[in-house]
Amino acid sequence: MGNSFFAMLSRMKHISRWALMRNLRTENICEHSYDVAVLAHALAVLTNRRFGGTVDAGRCVLLALYHDAPEILTGDLPTPVKYYNPAIRQAYGQLEAVSQEKLLAMLPEDLREDYGGLLCGGGTEEERRLVKAADKLAALIKCVEELEQGNREFVQARRSTEEALRSMRLPAADCFLEEFLPAYRLTLDEQGAQSV
Repeated sequence: MGNSFFAMLSRMKHISRWALMRNLRTENICEHSYDVAVLAHALAVLTNRRFGGTVDAGRCVLLALYHDAPEILTGDLPTPVKYYNPAIRQAYGQLEAVSQEKLLAMLPEDLREDYGGLLCGGGTEEERRLVKAADKLAALIKCVEELEQGNREFVQARRSTEEALRSMRLPAADCFLEEFLPAYRLTLDEQGAQSV
């Protein structure tokens, strides 16, 4: 029969995000995880270069790549539902833990330790905070892109996501918002003209 861990991970492309909202462009958790990995790396590099940090940027990338893997089994529970009340959040946390363990059980035993820290909240507290900020930043970018295409469905999501991100008080995230986020509103030609 073989081990199905990697085949199961490949199913991330089938799990859609933003299920409660009208999307002009659908997004799946595979795409989202890539975006979060790129952003987590950027936040780690900014932390190290500009704010005196010593974060392992590579570890942040790995944590980000696997951060939503449990959703292969649980689906993507929309934020308004997930955080509706503490009982739902606690139950979903338990469901995520079961999903993480089930995914780990799909690996040969000698590989489980290497993936356990990626699937089950590994990394330092600072690395986890940067990945969480990158996750919120990816959601904010999705909101900006939808709004730029005229989809007002994302007005409140943009506002609340940016507030949540700013409330984290991470200098690297604040830096990204000021220095890099505005370019997401530009067209391809406008972005290209900036680099000349």
